[in-house]
Amino acid sequence: SIDRAAEELRELVPQARICVAHGQMPERELEKVMADFYHKRYNILVCTTIIETGIDIPSANTIIIDRADKFGLAQLHQLRGRVGRSHHQAYAYLLLPPQSRLQSDAQKRIEAIQAATTLGAGFTLASHDLEIRGAGELLGDEQSGHMQKIGFALYTEMLDEAVAAIRAGRVPSIEAFADRAIEINLRIPALIPEEYLPDVHTRLIMYKRISSASDEDELEDLQVEMIDRFGLLPKQLSLLIQQTRLKLRASGFGIKKIDANVSSGRIEFNQHTEVDPFCLVQMIQGDPQTYKLGGANQLQFKHNCAHPDEKVVLINGILDNLKLNESKVA
Repeated sequence: SIDRAAEELRELVPQARICVAHGQMPERELEKVMADFYHKRYNILVCTTIIETGIDIPSANTIIIDRADKFGLAQLHQLRGRVGRSHHQAYAYLLLPPQSRLQSDAQKRIEAIQAATTLGAGFTLASHDLEIRGAGELLGDEQSGHMQKIGFALYTEMLDEAVAAIRAGRVPSIEAFADRAIEINLRIPALIPEEYLPDVHTRLIMYKRISSASDEDELEDLQVEMIDRFGLLPKQLSLLIQQTRLKLRASGFGIKKIDANVSSGRIEFNQHTEVDPFCLVQMIQGDPQTYKLGGANQLQFKHNCAHPDEKVVLINGILDNLKLNESKVA
């Protein structure tokens, strides 16, 4: 109990002046304890989460939170904010069981609260909390879940797509959303080098912006911005831009996956592809040594590209030869 915890502290630190506060105390008694602590008649307050909000004691500079793994992220943030409210250096100690006994969500909460140490970190913590617990159902009664399975970014992207579909008079379809997720693996060094952009946070933001580009104009504007901010693009980043441009082109053909190794590759179409099948037949008949079908939705090809740029040019050439089925486009 809280009284036993206070007794243990008195045994450990006999010279300390210790008081106890919790929500089951009579109102006047609780007010007196808090006033005495405020005026420094006591120097240690053993309490419950009753101090979470509405308490402002500038002289308090240390808080010890027992079994911090049992608290929510918002609670930890509020409790930590009870100290450091003046010019005094403040400390917040979170007491935890061995890591092997921590649940995964508790571990994520502790990592999030450790990372958020700057002023204005509340929004960052709220985003972490949204990731950990999930946002729940917008039109249902479940208050958490779902988002933690797919992540915040993908969740909001799927939500935007569903809203756009409803506004257009269509029924939202998870299959149609999945069909637009294109996987490209050309086995080329397509990345943002650390020496070009050393800051990890900025690098991740640029990765996100590149992958989220909706058309070639947006990608071109982003490329110009990066050159202006960070200098000429290194080869690896140029390949990343080219690969992303390839991905944008492929989305118009209903392509699901493009894969190419050192001597061969394959283009996999989704079930709703708008590519004219007669176009594929003509490609195969025109060069059977290079192209062949690998099932109903796959075009296989051979190549002898020795350089990463050559692979990109090759795939672009194949896309140039593809034609859309006019009946589907209409």
